[in-house]
Amino acid sequence: MFSIEDHIFLTITTAESIIGMFVNGYIGLVICVDWIKKKKISTADYILTSLAPSRMYLLCVMTLNGTILALYPGVYENEKIKVVLSIFWTFANYLSMWFATCLNVFCLFEIANFSHRLFIWLKWRIERMVHWSLLGSLAISMLISLIQAMLTNSDYDFLKIAKHKRNVTELFHVSKIQYFDPLTLFNLFAIIPFTVSLISFFFLITSLWRYSKQMKSSVTGSRDSSTEVHVEARKTVTSFLFFLFVYYLACLLATFSDFMKESKLAMMSGEIIAILYPLGHSLFLTVGNNKLGWHLSGR
Repeated sequence: MFSIEDHIFLTITTAESIIGMFVNGYIGLVICVDWIKKKKISTADYILTSLAPSRMYLLCVMTLNGTILALYPGVYENEKIKVVLSIFWTFANYLSMWFATCLNVFCLFEIANFSHRLFIWLKWRIERMVHWSLLGSLAISMLISLIQAMLTNSDYDFLKIAKHKRNVTELFHVSKIQYFDPLTLFNLFAIIPFTVSLISFFFLITSLWRYSKQMKSSVTGSRDSSTEVHVEARKTVTSFLFFLFVYYLACLLATFSDFMKESKLAMMSGEIIAILYPLGHSLFLTVGNNKLGWHLSGR
């Protein structure tokens, strides 16, 4: 018999998933229609056609995973099902994250201007590298998902022990350090794309500041098109960093919910907040302007 909390959780996650699927589907549809009309596709659109389906896949996996964890936790007693779901979730998670990171890096090299030779060399070759970057993201995501699958057994033993401990402090005193390896390794992998996006954000801010300083000597005080593009790119990267940060806080909440008195409620809250990442960032891209943000204006 489902409780009121279960019904509320299902209602919210279902609504989030439907909106997220619609938003990402809309992005993909608009790009495909524009592609057919113009018979060509820009590099930014090419990245988005990869990002949108990956987030739709992530939404499906997150919704399924959250529903099972909240309503049918006994399913995870089956080792095979647990491993399969772990592979699907990890793959979808990292694929979406790395595709978004590729978009952020592309924003940087398309907009920012620096005189360093390495930056100029990369700027001239960024469009050729995008295709291989996306393929590399796919390969990395597959590799990490397989690693996570192999570590699932250790992670599962850790969670079984956690259920018998009253708090985190007690767990640290009685458990072996090996039980923290899967979680630590998983979070270390997640830091990489976040750091790359953070570096892109820093260079975009630096480029905007230098450009604005140069424009102060101009006759007009109004923003020109280049300044507007810098600002829009900064917003795009900032929104990704914000939603990704919130997403991983929610994942940590769900992961360590076994240590809390209201573990089921904590896990549900974490799942609800986590779904905002593939929904919120895509929604931000969509409402940025009439053509899904600056990167859909074509080149």
